[in-house]
Amino acid sequence: MKRHNIFRQWIYGSLLTAFLVGCAGSDVRIDSGVPTTKVQKGDIQVKVVTTGQLKSVESRVLSAPPVGGGTLQIVELAHTGAPVHAGDVVIRFDPSEQEYNLEQNRNDLAQAEQEIAKARADAAVQTSQDELALLKDKFAVRRAELEVSKNELVSEIDAKKNLMTLEEAKRALAQLQEDIKSHTAANNAAIALSEEKKHKARLAIDQAELNIQKMTVKSPIDGLIMLNVNRDATGGAFFDGMQLPEYQVGDQTRPGSTVAEVIDIRQLQVTVQAKETDRSQLAAEQKAEVTVNALPAEQFGATIQTVAGASAHEFWDDNPQRTFEVTLKLLKPDARLRPGYAANVAVLGKLMPGVLFVPREAIYEDGDKSIVYWKSGGSFERKVVKVVAYTEGNAVIEGVPLGGEVALVNPEKQGKRKKDNATAGPPLSAGAS
Repeated sequence: MKRHNIFRQWIYGSLLTAFLVGCAGSDVRIDSGVPTTKVQKGDIQVKVVTTGQLKSVESRVLSAPPVGGGTLQIVELAHTGAPVHAGDVVIRFDPSEQEYNLEQNRNDLAQAEQEIAKARADAAVQTSQDELALLKDKFAVRRAELEVSKNELVSEIDAKKNLMTLEEAKRALAQLQEDIKSHTAANNAAIALSEEKKHKARLAIDQAELNIQKMTVKSPIDGLIMLNVNRDATGGAFFDGMQLPEYQVGDQTRPGSTVAEVIDIRQLQVTVQAKETDRSQLAAEQKAEVTVNALPAEQFGATIQTVAGASAHEFWDDNPQRTFEVTLKLLKPDARLRPGYAANVAVLGKLMPGVLFVPREAIYEDGDKSIVYWKSGGSFERKVVKVVAYTEGNAVIEGVPLGGEVALVNPEKQGKRKKDNATAGPPLSAGAS
C-alpha cells in the first residue's frame, strides 16, 4: 500500500510538472500546491476550432425496381468507390421472370386477337341469318295483308282466318326485330370483351417491357458508388454491433430496397457542431481551414455557408451545453476526399481588442454556469463568470477584475487529494519493504 502511495505521488508530481510547462506562456504561480495565474488584458484573435465530417451536397439513391413477383437477384454490380458517369450501368437484375411474363402476355394478346376475329365472324353470320329471317317475316306479313284485302270476297270464316294469320305474322316480325336487337347487343358485347382482353394484354406487354428495362439501373449523375448493406443477408437475425455485408453479385433483394448510392464528390461540404459560446464568433462567408484525418498533411480552404439559428439540443438530453450546426463549403474539389471523412475545422474569427482573458484550464463548468476559483486571501472561492469566447488556449471572460488570481487546477480536488495522502501515512524511505 505504501509503495502505491509513493507511485501515486510520483505520477501526480510528473503530471503537475507537465501541466506547468504547458502553461509557461502565462504568469503562473504556485501557492500551497495549487498553481494560479492572473487575469490578463489584451487583444485576442478568436479562433474557433471544432470537428465534423465531410458530406456530399448531391447524391442519388439507387434501388431495386418496384416490380411484383417476389425477390430480385443481382447479376451485375459496381463496387464501392467505383467512379461512374451519368448513364453508366451500376446494377443489373436477373430479367428472367419479367421475360417470362412478357412471353405470356404476348400469348394472351394473340389469343385475344383470335377471339376478336371469331367474335366478328360469328356476328357477321348472325347478322346474315337475321337479315334473311327478317326478309321472310316481312314477306309473310305482306302476304297476309294481301289475303286480308280479299275478305269481302271470301266467307266469314276464311276472313277471320286471314285476320288471325296477319296478326300472327306481325307478332312474329316484331319478335324477330327484338331478337335482332338482342343478337346485335350480344355480338357487340362479345367483341368488346375480346377487345378489352386485347387492351389488357397490350398494357401487360408494355409493363413487362418496362420492367425488363428497369432490371438495368443506371447512374443519373457523375460520382462515386457507395454500396448499401444487405440487411436480408443474415436471414432477419440482427444484434447491436453486428457487421452487415454490402450487397454483392448473386444477392437477392426485395423490390424497392436501396442497394447503392451515387455521391457527387465534386460538391462536398463540412458539417460541424459549434458550441454555444462559439456561435457568436461565426458568420456566413467566414474563411476556414479544414484538415482531414485521412490526409493529415493537406489543408483545404473553406467558407462558412450557414450557421443554424436553433440548437441541436434535444429535450431528453441532460447535457446543458448547447451546440449549433455549421456547414462549410470546400473552395476547391479534390478527388482524394470522400464523404464521411472526419474533418478538423479552424475558423478565424474577429479580433477582440482590450479584453480580459485567462487560460482555458481555469474555467470549470458547474451545470449551465461557468466558474473560476478566485484566490481571496489564503483560500479560494467559487466565482461565476461569463465566457464571451474560447480561442485556442484562452477564454475571454467577464465578471472578474484585471490582475486577480485564479486557480489552474481545481483546489477542492487538490485539497481532497492531500487529505487522502495524509490518511495513507508518510511515504516509505528508500530501502523500506
